[in-house]
Amino acid sequence: MTTPAGTPATPTTSPGTEAADPQQLARRVMTLMEGWDDAEATVIIHPDFVNREAPGEPPTAGGRGVAAGKATYEWLHGTYEGLRWEVHDVVGSGDVVAMHTTMRGRQKAPFATYHPDGRPDQVFASNGREFATTQTHWYRIADGRIIEHWANRDDLGQAQQLGWVPPSPVFLLRSAVAKRRLPRMPGPGVTAG
Repeated sequence: MTTPAGTPATPTTSPGTEAADPQQLARRVMTLMEGWDDAEATVIIHPDFVNREAPGEPPTAGGRGVAAGKATYEWLHGTYEGLRWEVHDVVGSGDVVAMHTTMRGRQKAPFATYHPDGRPDQVFASNGREFATTQTHWYRIADGRIIEHWANRDDLGQAQQLGWVPPSPVFLLRSAVAKRRLPRMPGPGVTAG
């Protein structure tokens, strides 16, 4: 297994043991977000993990632990195909690691943000376009695993590349239709019925 930067990944450790250095752990998370693996997720994501970027994502992403991380993964991969992160720089200090990346992919389905109750908020129809935008991801490490994530993203650049802005009247209509078709998302610990 290799990380997005092409360096060998740190061998898997068992949960509760100290993982490799925090910078390698952050790289492993980016690899996980490209192709989910439940066993790897259990090793590198803390049971109390929280994603500070979850507001606006499906409510299950606002939960804790591996399930919350997987909910974000499924939300992103449900919208974009070929998602990958090119890692440019990784730096760490104490229990915090920062990673400068470029996220790439192609929009294949409507992108939706959600209200806390699971109702779709904003929906952007797919134009089938590719994008490549910079992001900085921040991770806090506890007990050798990722316990917290937050990010800075070039959302405007991504929206421009995907044809969301400036919106044409046809795009606005397509987005409104897509929003009406989206179901409400269940919250943490709730299954869709």
